[in-house]
Amino acid sequence: MSVAAIVLAAGRGARFGEAPKVLATLDGLPLVRRVAQVAVASRADPVIVVVGRRGGDVAAALAGLPVRVVDNPHWEEGLSTSLQAGFAALPEAARAAIVCLGDMPLVSPALLDALVAAHEETPDVAAVVPVHAGERGNPVLLARRLGPDIAGLAGDRGAGPLLKGRADVLELDWGDESILRDVDTPAALAALASDAR
Repeated sequence: MSVAAIVLAAGRGARFGEAPKVLATLDGLPLVRRVAQVAVASRADPVIVVVGRRGGDVAAALAGLPVRVVDNPHWEEGLSTSLQAGFAALPEAARAAIVCLGDMPLVSPALLDALVAAHEETPDVAAVVPVHAGERGNPVLLARRLGPDIAGLAGDRGAGPLLKGRADVLELDWGDESILRDVDTPAALAALASDAR
């Protein structure tokens, strides 16, 4: 049984400005590269990165990393299409995938490994979701059997609506707020950089 990682890095990031936010840098590294490095350093295998807007530039930011880049030609239709593209690219051996957001650079390999371990211990759950201070965060591990449900998603939303109210979702307590901190604006990126100093 293997668990893949899918890094979603295709979106518009409209609140960030003209350039795709996943190409913005934190400590000299593009956000998408930082997230991909975390996935590569974890037990997840393979690591799939879904690109869309300025996909060539995003792929170039990943140069030298052992990742598979998948193009989402429908990225303008929203996050759901990138999730679908990532799931469609999963190898047959993958029983689940950890969906990582390309704008969450504080997430650690230890978290991804904890999600994999939780899935191994409870393989019948549909998802493993990290929780901090009572709030669900990202990344989220999704069982492959959710594929048909994911295929039915539309618009700019991820798997959250699919998991709401399900009894077969395992919540994993996580000890820091990295699972809640994404980069939606230049101010949010500046705050992360300030915290890292």
